[in-house]
Amino acid sequence: MVLKKYNSPENSRKADVLTLKEGITALLKAYRLQGKLNETLVVSSWERIMGKAVALKTQEVYISQGKLFVRLSSAPLKHELVMAKTRVLDLINAEVGEQVIKEVVFL
Repeated sequence: MVLKKYNSPENSRKADVLTLKEGITALLKAYRLQGKLNETLVVSSWERIMGKAVALKTQEVYISQGKLFVRLSSAPLKHELVMAKTRVLDLINAEVGEQVIKEVVFL
């Protein structure tokens, strides 16, 4: 019977071992899911980005082909957000950390 030492090279970690974060990032990249994950992050964090007052007047938020569509129940709020469209776009993309949204459309 041959006993293996715990410190032998056979039992040590290999150099290609990744951290969990690196592994998940590589998985998302390999299956091309990062873009969809970022879009979901934008929709789910709409209230945090824009604030509770805007979120209460928001009826629907969805993304299609890089455009964020927001349906609002208040015409004055819609007008105000249309005027600040570039600022809203910058806030959203800053939240994700990359340019996910190319245009914001208020309905």
